[in-house]
Amino acid sequence: MAFTVTKIDTTPFPGQKPGTSGLRKKVSEFSRPGYLENFIESTFQAVEELEGPLAGSTIVVGGDGRYFVTEALQTILKMAHAKKVAKVIVGQNGLFSTPAVSCIVRKYHASGAVVLTASHNPGGPHEDFGVKYNISNGGPAPESVTALIFEKTKSLTAYYKTDLPTIDLTVVKTHTFDGFVVDVIDPVADYLEMLRSIFDFPKLRALIQGGFKILIDCLDGVSGPYARRIFVEELGAAPTSVVHSTPLVDFGGSHPDPNLVYAERLVTAVRTGDFDFGAAFDGDADRNMILGRDAFFVTPSDSVAVIADHAQAAIPYFHGGLKGLSRSMPTGAALDHVAKHLGVKLFVVPTGWKFFGNLMDAGQLSVCGEESFGTGSDHIREKDGVWASLCWLSILAHTGKSVSEVLHAHWIKYGRNFFTRYDYENVESDKADAMIKYLSGFIGNAASIPVFATGHKVQTVEDFAYTDPTNGEVTAHQGLQIIFTDGSRLVYRLSGTGSSGATIRVYIDSYINDPSLYATDAQVALKPLVNIALELSQIEKFTGRTAPTVIT
Repeated sequence: MAFTVTKIDTTPFPGQKPGTSGLRKKVSEFSRPGYLENFIESTFQAVEELEGPLAGSTIVVGGDGRYFVTEALQTILKMAHAKKVAKVIVGQNGLFSTPAVSCIVRKYHASGAVVLTASHNPGGPHEDFGVKYNISNGGPAPESVTALIFEKTKSLTAYYKTDLPTIDLTVVKTHTFDGFVVDVIDPVADYLEMLRSIFDFPKLRALIQGGFKILIDCLDGVSGPYARRIFVEELGAAPTSVVHSTPLVDFGGSHPDPNLVYAERLVTAVRTGDFDFGAAFDGDADRNMILGRDAFFVTPSDSVAVIADHAQAAIPYFHGGLKGLSRSMPTGAALDHVAKHLGVKLFVVPTGWKFFGNLMDAGQLSVCGEESFGTGSDHIREKDGVWASLCWLSILAHTGKSVSEVLHAHWIKYGRNFFTRYDYENVESDKADAMIKYLSGFIGNAASIPVFATGHKVQTVEDFAYTDPTNGEVTAHQGLQIIFTDGSRLVYRLSGTGSSGATIRVYIDSYINDPSLYATDAQVALKPLVNIALELSQIEKFTGRTAPTVIT
């Protein structure tokens, strides 16, 4: 059967600039006639200009199950068909976790992937939708690609679709249309196979079946099918150990962000119930939160440090050693101490997983993490929530200790980096910009900041920039970092993951090497620095906000 390629004339939509994780806008914006098509066409044209024709290639398409994924996916299939793509691999029901997309791109040597997710942002008809492109290494597109996509969006005059029929994605099946293949696959199988090659599943099964009680909260996101298959079917946990595991288009009306505020159901359940371990994952399953008994909270900065410290002994994948370690600049510096102890190189990069991916591809990086609840390794090129939770279970099985015991032993060995982050969400962009401009006035002028009553003296104020050692690319303006003479840090940064307004993130990181203080609550220990951060930035004056939206 022959299909007709139709050229549809269009005009550019303003503001289609991909952020650190693709393009995120409200569903009402994406559902405007031609809006999604313009961005997909611009993406395809940019990829073809940089990497060659898509004709004859294989691409992967899937999403986190949020509202508008199903409709968007059918549109993308028609546009891929128009580009003469040979095969599109799609998850059953249109579902793929972001880590699974990376795994599948790499396993099947796909040219790239279109990932339909707004990650930890809310979903539903009046909430957020997102599209990002992953390249052939399975990771997010680098700036050279996203910049060209944006340029294409500003001058696009037409997009192309075929009259391909609506394809049933509810059943695992291979569909063929005049040489064009749509392969609807089990979204979990390949990812599970990869995890079996990384971890000692029999050892994990023995831990869980030996009476170790876990509670996994999928926050009504895409991790549900993965968690049920892995924790229940593979590792033998009770079915009640995995909750909120049916992907919902609106995430049950909740915010699918695994932190102490938005995953409060898990925090309460672990605090009041008989559980040794708790974990939550975000909408697309790349972020994670780890809890111990009584809801003992592991900060993401500590989590990546602990995983790196135990990886070689506790996780078979790393038995051969670590190539290097890396964290994003705002992340607490706990990982730095581990890198120094292990004698491996540490890379401090901007926020954005693509920077880790370059180092991995160059064979220089094994384990990495961001304070925004993202942890990962070179097994794929995305952060991986389920992987992180299995790392922790592997460490607990290997050491025989509880989560809190592992953390306290880590602090005794290395000292403790107390860390917190204050998020001010949906701030008017001009107000957020004004605050950052004000703080930028201290760059190169740290001496103008008086010593604070607490004794803290500013040593350096810098606008963080990064030169990628793998390709020489310079990424500037990645956050204002204020470093005190005692090594404590304040970081101010505007987030690129929202769909509207601006999110101001304020990070506070302070190293303490006094065992008598390690058990102190982080908010108590950091209160003097928090007060300095708020005073120095004049955040209430600039934004009108008297309190943050979220504290982690």
